[in-house]
Amino acid sequence: MAKRITKIVLTGGPAAGKTTLISRVLHEFKQEDGWRVITIPETATELISGFGIRPFGGCMSMLAFQDFVIADQIHKEQLALRAAEVVPEDNVLIIYDRALMDDKAYITDDEFREVLARFDGRTEAGVLAGYDAVIHLVTCAKGAEFAYNLGNAARTESLEYAREMDDRTLRAWSGHPNLRIVDNSVNFEEKINHAMREIYRVLGEPEPMVEKRKFLVEMPDVEALTQRYNALALDMMQTYLNVSHPGVERRIRQQKNGEDYLYFYTEKHTMEDGARWVTEKPISEKAYIRYLMEGDSSLHSVRKTKYRFFYSGCRFELDVYPFSADRAVLFMYSPSAGLPTPPEITVLKDVTGDPAYKNRQLARDQSL
Repeated sequence: MAKRITKIVLTGGPAAGKTTLISRVLHEFKQEDGWRVITIPETATELISGFGIRPFGGCMSMLAFQDFVIADQIHKEQLALRAAEVVPEDNVLIIYDRALMDDKAYITDDEFREVLARFDGRTEAGVLAGYDAVIHLVTCAKGAEFAYNLGNAARTESLEYAREMDDRTLRAWSGHPNLRIVDNSVNFEEKINHAMREIYRVLGEPEPMVEKRKFLVEMPDVEALTQRYNALALDMMQTYLNVSHPGVERRIRQQKNGEDYLYFYTEKHTMEDGARWVTEKPISEKAYIRYLMEGDSSLHSVRKTKYRFFYSGCRFELDVYPFSADRAVLFMYSPSAGLPTPPEITVLKDVTGDPAYKNRQLARDQSL
């Protein structure tokens, strides 16, 4: 099988959901499924936090700063492509948290062309041709203002600035032939789902099903599922953290990825009207260990093995918990209701939306 490398840029104004989307991508495209995801973090943020250079505070001009950003971005993109060629997986997805054309939003068009040309004569057309698709997530400052600062108490950009930069960023990428825009016309979870569907379409892979249902089932023969449906096992552990702010539930997750582990930090914000807004970001192993010290001692960590497989055109996920020998939880992602479950699985009841079977309650009861 020939190696397939797909390059997708995630862009948009401040507080658009890029970090949460990257977490979803890492969760969806697993090494066990034959995927390798390479992520390129936002260059400007790395330079400001790591190198101490910044286009404000008298350090340097914005134009001089963009010279640093473009140089570093080009270097990282070249390394990512080299890595994509040597990793053993045949399907490689490179995700860029912003990329070269984002720099055009911060300087004039002429300045951008001049800076770009200093790097081996690069042109805008040549840069755009280097990416397979661009997904522009619209800032929450446009249509979801209430959530603008959620998950980032240190955000300093005003709503007005966020809207302006969103417009300027969209204009910078407007010449890409495969530009897709994801706005705030739906809630945040559906916004991320929409973006994920766009990624699946770019890849030419079956899109995630739109309806998610949840069932309590008798414990099936997991080995038989593995053999018949090529079910892939994924070990996970979720830990709830002490409450630091009212209305905010915090948790961390450790997730096996091939021979390695991925780590995530999640915040679930409950609004005054009862709506929920979930943000998530990948974290390092060191950060994960630090967060473990903040674990809620009244709740157990929820350990489970998730078996993912396909049947009758639908994706299924079977969650098996160490505290339950005779029952498990089955998730069904289907385009419509009424589709069958595999004959090897006996459904006891539909528990979609039932709070008794949510992870937080399982962390408390340790029973199904």
